[in-house]
Amino acid sequence: MKEKAKTMLSDLGLFYAAAIWGSTFFIVKDSLRDINAITLVGYRFIFAAIIMLAILFFMKKKAFSNFKYGFILGILLWLLYIPQTIGLNYTTASNSGFITSLFILFLPVFSLLFFRIVPGIQKIISIIFAVFGLWLLTGGLKDFNLGDLLTLSAALSYSIHILLADKFVNRDIDPYVLSFQQFFTVGFLSFILAFFMEAPIMINSSRTFITIIFLTLFPTVSAFVIQLVAQKHTTPIKVGLIFTMVPVFAAIFAWSYGGEAFILEKALGGLLIVVAMIMSELQVKNIFKKKAL
Repeated sequence: MKEKAKTMLSDLGLFYAAAIWGSTFFIVKDSLRDINAITLVGYRFIFAAIIMLAILFFMKKKAFSNFKYGFILGILLWLLYIPQTIGLNYTTASNSGFITSLFILFLPVFSLLFFRIVPGIQKIISIIFAVFGLWLLTGGLKDFNLGDLLTLSAALSYSIHILLADKFVNRDIDPYVLSFQQFFTVGFLSFILAFFMEAPIMINSSRTFITIIFLTLFPTVSAFVIQLVAQKHTTPIKVGLIFTMVPVFAAIFAWSYGGEAFILEKALGGLLIVVAMIMSELQVKNIFKKKAL
């Protein structure tokens, strides 16, 4: 019973993370008019690392223990956020949301290649439903460009990140320590890259600073900590299916707060994604057994 409660809380936490990330595509794209993409990632993650360092200090945990694991996750996260954020300079928020969510396609492939784990047919069908739903929701790909290619590389990185995060937290490596380490790695590498590319590092407006603080506290610190804690109690494929809700939440924010028109086709796409998640969790064998009885 306790394990079921933990699983339920983990799922709720992952839905929260998906909702928060869904709010960021338009926010980040808008902020890139005032700050360099690499600098934005650098500040976002360095601030997050500082917050996590303070939390670890009060929790009396060693911030740099087993650093190689956090460093690996940090590299993958950096390879997600730098291409994705730069890509938003060249592509639309909807294209970025769709392509990033394609990591769900790579999860079973990399799971087989790297860990010899074959997802069940029910999970595969659920993934197909989710991708079709994503296509309807976002309108699919339009005018494929450099930004879309960069975002596709980000999706590849994130699928590997989810799989390795699952391995690390299930080796009882502390998720809070891992969070600090990956944030620190992303922030440090971003500022190193900004230095070599001579990118401006000044925050020139209070509006940009507020945006960075929002991105630090919610889609970075809270969402990624929740992801790592939750992955102790669920599977990578389930995590991926829940995270396909990111563009669904993005659409909901656009309809409710962004003033965008409600489009039935997009709503059907969102519904298909929800159906895919439910389908992935149905105990089909038990259903048929009950019917037979």
